[in-house]
Amino acid sequence: MRVAVTGGAGFIGSNLVDALVERGDSVVAIDSLAFGKREHLNANAEFVERDIREGLDLEGVDVVFHLAAQTDVQTSVTRPAEDAGVNVVGTVLVAEAARRAGARVVFTSTGGAIYGECDGPALEESPRRPLSPYGIGKLCGEEYLAGWNRIYGTAHVVVRLANVYGPRQASSLEGGVVAVFLDRMARREPTVIFGDGLQTRDFVYVGDVVEGLLAAATHDGGGVFNIGTGNETTVLGLHAACAQAAGSSAEAALEPARLGDLSRSVLDVSLAEAELGFRARTTLADGLARTWAWTVR
Repeated sequence: MRVAVTGGAGFIGSNLVDALVERGDSVVAIDSLAFGKREHLNANAEFVERDIREGLDLEGVDVVFHLAAQTDVQTSVTRPAEDAGVNVVGTVLVAEAARRAGARVVFTSTGGAIYGECDGPALEESPRRPLSPYGIGKLCGEEYLAGWNRIYGTAHVVVRLANVYGPRQASSLEGGVVAVFLDRMARREPTVIFGDGLQTRDFVYVGDVVEGLLAAATHDGGGVFNIGTGNETTVLGLHAACAQAAGSSAEAALEPARLGDLSRSVLDVSLAEAELGFRARTTLADGLARTWAWTVR
């Protein structure tokens, strides 16, 4: 296929581009390089340096994996208009470019930030109560794509991701907690947990997420799918697992919880298993070991 990946130089996007190239697809990676890095670009993929807010030409493309986004919750709290410009307006422009090209969109949304606080593993039809502008913006993007499916008869697919970690994740503004912990342990710097550390998350390895995205692209009927492990880990437990992977004795300092942070976030992944044949295979210990090896490479 001819495939485009927005955010193709980013954390998840560059891993996805590698997998697409490996299986023989013709791939164009689109990235503004605001967060993506040139060194993550696959030499066998075409690269277009462009901000999705400028509009795209997707002529000849069969599938668009739309990963370009503003991904930091705290940035969305302090600069909600900027967040919406990328995650809402940018998504509409991608959907329109795909419509003109006759391409299908696979949109990476967010699980935790859309469902809000969970009483248990969240199903795709669970109430959506985002507690941050980031979650609101991603939900708006979902609704635009669902609306395009109704209006234009398209078959765009949404995947709601759990907390993704793995090689190439930055420990800066867009970085997840795994990247932050391992980077600070590698530098022998103090680690910090916001809140009491008993908050839970569903941590899924990037290689598994790539498999889920590829499976979603083959689903003809559109729809929404959770991509995660279905397992909860406390942030204190994650810190201990990171320390074990790093051979560190570091203990985290506790600081007050931040606005927009959730106490519990875990996804029910049974629909993805039933309809996409997807199930995350990488254990947390194995995934952290691979991520640590990349961190100290």
